[in-house]
Amino acid sequence: MLVAFSVSPQGTGESVAPAVARAVKVVRDSGLAHRTDAMFTTVEGEWDEVMAVVKAATEAAGEGAGRVSLVLKADIRPGVTGALEGKVEAVERELRGL
Repeated sequence: MLVAFSVSPQGTGESVAPAVARAVKVVRDSGLAHRTDAMFTTVEGEWDEVMAVVKAATEAAGEGAGRVSLVLKADIRPGVTGALEGKVEAVERELRGL
């Protein structure tokens, strides 16, 4: 499965970069395939391992905050691996044909 998520603490000031960095570190340390961009971090793996990483990242981002906002989108396709790169490659192939 692929899970794209964005996590942000509430009430900790204007910049959330320190909190987001803590969350991204959890993802990077997980060993799962992942990608971080300006709006989301996407993680690929099995349901239980991905959701455990999302939970730990959310907890890390929420350190010192009384409230945390989490946005999550999942693509659940049993038996499919390599989707993190494969989906982008498929679009790039289509673009070459245009």
